[in-house]
Amino acid sequence: MKRFIQGEHRGQSTLLPESLDDYVSDTNLVRVVDVFVDELNLAKLGFDGVIPAETGRPAYHPAILLKIYIYGYLNRIQSSRRLEREAQRNVELMWLTGRLMPDFKTIANFRKDNSKGIRGVCRQFVVLCQQLGLFEENLIAIDGSKFKAVNNRDRNFTSAKLKRRMEEIESSINRYLTALDAADRKVPTASELDATRLEEKIAKLKTQMKELLVIEVQLNESPDKQVSLTDPDARSMKTRGNGIIGYNVQTAVDTQHHLIVAHEVTNAGSDRDQLSSMAKQAREAMASETLSVVADRGYFKGEEILACHNAGITAYVPKPMTSSAKAEGRFNKDAFVYDPTKNVYVCPAGEALIWRFSSVEKGMNMHCYWSSRCQSCALKPQCTPSTERRVRRWEHEAVLEEMQRRMNHAPDMMRVRKRTVEHPFGTFKQWMGSTHFLTRKLVGVSAEMSLNVLAYNMKRVMKIIGTEGLLKAMAT
Repeated sequence: MKRFIQGEHRGQSTLLPESLDDYVSDTNLVRVVDVFVDELNLAKLGFDGVIPAETGRPAYHPAILLKIYIYGYLNRIQSSRRLEREAQRNVELMWLTGRLMPDFKTIANFRKDNSKGIRGVCRQFVVLCQQLGLFEENLIAIDGSKFKAVNNRDRNFTSAKLKRRMEEIESSINRYLTALDAADRKVPTASELDATRLEEKIAKLKTQMKELLVIEVQLNESPDKQVSLTDPDARSMKTRGNGIIGYNVQTAVDTQHHLIVAHEVTNAGSDRDQLSSMAKQAREAMASETLSVVADRGYFKGEEILACHNAGITAYVPKPMTSSAKAEGRFNKDAFVYDPTKNVYVCPAGEALIWRFSSVEKGMNMHCYWSSRCQSCALKPQCTPSTERRVRRWEHEAVLEEMQRRMNHAPDMMRVRKRTVEHPFGTFKQWMGSTHFLTRKLVGVSAEMSLNVLAYNMKRVMKIIGTEGLLKAMAT
């Protein structure tokens, strides 16, 4: 092997540094983890085991296990078994933990039992970002993304899926019974093996049917008529593909530095009810009196936009294009102009649609307008196939109209949303790979997501102000 760089012989004696501290540079991210965790009040955040028991075997301090997890998520090592191995061979982790090597069960139980505390740690880092003045623009983008749960698709049941599965089992049982009758008519010695095999299959299908009947009872008792066996909180959700069994993760990201200000894990398949709650969480985290939020069409809901308006939060949400009239080539509602001084709508033909009555629809107070001159209007074929064109107006429609005017004056707002909030989700899914959440139930998944968010924010801040700047900020 001449003309190549040669390594040392394995039997060669080597003088290594005397202490682990010599292996860790002054700007190594493990120093950030160490200082950050040491500055936390873990008891106040709700961690178990901060005060040691007076009897029994001594336990690991929660700070040690928290440092292991933060280091793991910073380095895309989420598995407790992999973290156990890393603690035994990784010099940085040895430095961080003082050569402590917890087993994987201890590491996994810490994440499972301290969900509230882990979420609090994530919020504490956001508070640190706020104190560093990283949230100056007071503009955030909100979005949601679906993440797979540990629950397999075959272990999730809806009414339609359960009914279809029962019909398949009944059909299979009938088919096997027919085959069993045919086997009985054959020569006994030739049919005994077939009959035994068919009887075993029928017995197995009957057992499955009994299990499905138990699931049917659970399904009828479930509020959303859905049951997941492996992860009880996981739900079937629509995606652009075939859909997944998982969770809907919501994030609010600041547009200046792309830091995640607030996040929430839900099992609601739709984003329509998440706007105001996420906006309020973000404003509280940023400690700001004024806040503007931008979201996509999936968040458009009158009640949510009104809640933001009442809370003093300025919303930018485009209206969904779902008008059946426009799809059929007729005038949609936007072609009718409302005159607030006269409380009338003016149609494209210049006629006034006056108020007729009010009604309550889906909990919303709606006003109905129409004109008595529709029958003689030359534009009627382009307007409505009915006797007259009726326009409904929500009692708080002015709030939606005001938001639409803001949207018209800020044409770049949706591009700002896209380049701000979609990147973190792509980062998370790249870190996780093609796998799913490792924990079960909403509490455990929330803790797992909080660790991802904390790792993401730490990396962003270190990129913005540098490792030394972050260490200095935490020390003060």
